[in-house]
Amino acid sequence: MKILDRYILTSFIKTFASVFVILFFIFILQAIWLFIAELAGKDLDAGIIAKFLVFYAPKVVPLVLPLSILLASIMTFGNFAENYEFAAMKSSGISLSRAMRSLMIFIFGLSIVAFFFANDIIPKAEYKFINLRANIVKRKPAMAIVEGQFNSIGSYNIKVDKKSGENGEKLTGVTIHKRIPGNLNATIIRSKKGLLKSSETSNVLQLELFDGYYYEDVAAKNPADRKKMPFAKSSFTKQIMNIDLSMLNNASTDEEQIAQTNNMLNLSELTYTLDSLENNYTREAKNIAQNITQRPNNILTATKPLINLPGKDSVPAVKKDSLPAKLIDLVASKDDKARILDIAASSVKSTESVLESGKGSLFERIKAINSHWLAFYDKFVIAYACLLMFFIGAPLGAIIRKGGLGLPIVFAVLIFITFHFINTFGKKLAQENGITPFLGSWMSSFVLTPLAIFLTYRATNDMNVTINWDPLVVPIQKVFNKVFKIKPKNA
Repeated sequence: MKILDRYILTSFIKTFASVFVILFFIFILQAIWLFIAELAGKDLDAGIIAKFLVFYAPKVVPLVLPLSILLASIMTFGNFAENYEFAAMKSSGISLSRAMRSLMIFIFGLSIVAFFFANDIIPKAEYKFINLRANIVKRKPAMAIVEGQFNSIGSYNIKVDKKSGENGEKLTGVTIHKRIPGNLNATIIRSKKGLLKSSETSNVLQLELFDGYYYEDVAAKNPADRKKMPFAKSSFTKQIMNIDLSMLNNASTDEEQIAQTNNMLNLSELTYTLDSLENNYTREAKNIAQNITQRPNNILTATKPLINLPGKDSVPAVKKDSLPAKLIDLVASKDDKARILDIAASSVKSTESVLESGKGSLFERIKAINSHWLAFYDKFVIAYACLLMFFIGAPLGAIIRKGGLGLPIVFAVLIFITFHFINTFGKKLAQENGITPFLGSWMSSFVLTPLAIFLTYRATNDMNVTINWDPLVVPIQKVFNKVFKIKPKNA
């Protein structure tokens, strides 16, 4: 049996290693395509590009590893079934479950490695990857500016005709459009030359402009003057602009990766962070609730000087449905009545504003908490996905009895796309607080686990999976024959 176990394990490992390397290379090429704008034409040396890819590579392992296990399992067991090796094992009294035993141990060990990899390696690589992107901008700030086109950097659109210097810090023909939110007036700065200065210890990028002009639209009060489009113009010999590097990073860095630190934390750090986030959420919810409950007292305090309560004998009888309006007439004069109504209306609007603001703030905190819980559960989902894909791929390969790269790839891609789609959908829904983070993380596993159990049961009991396509194919065939006037063969 040891020889057979060694043979099965060796066949699987060879196929798995080949598939993993190919898929890993494909996903790395996809990363290059995603970040081509940051890497191409930036005068980066090979060492920085290599670090860039090395720090990004661990992020693709949670995608590549389950898919590699799935495809390798289908191919390996499909080859065994296609070459009648399983038939020889069964004739010798060796069941499929016994043949899978050595691979079960191997996959179980691989899933444990995947868990520790997701908990220890990926967070560190994510941290280094994000910091490397920020450091590239600090070392070579000109990399964010491409010659001959406008580049969005924070609230500025910058265009240069030519860059020169060792790091491209010397600029020629600089045009800057300044954007101010809510202000329709355009501000344009043009200069013959410019110089970029930055420091790795500073968060400010300094842009020095030489020999230029400053144009700014003037908002005319007279509509007739607006048609003339007036503007102010001034010249300068030297002008210094300071640009926050966080704005510069937004042009080339995914906001979600910067804003959320959950991908850079291991389990212990996530537990500590979640405790702080949940305590802050509870504290803010209590503060908002107290603020809302105190507002009626503030209204009474504001309107109390305007109210004159009449004596008990002087209150006339009024109908119940007209009581509110009559009470105002009884306790306040006409002038004070208008002021009371204004205070009440203002208070209602203010309360609505506080509620909306508090609701938005709490929702953002909930999203942050859910994102950290998703990162927490993901480390376990990756390990379980390795086992799940094996128990789908191995029996499926034995059932379809096809090896090679044809049919196994089709099944592997369909199953993995389903898994990845459900996983992405569940995470997005959980992040928006539509479902719990636990269900969002494990949704894909819950959906595909019955399939793994079904296929394993059918394969171990030597039962093929047959699907009757007649209810679907026969009506289509009849319509096709009717449209093209094709007579059935038995007619």
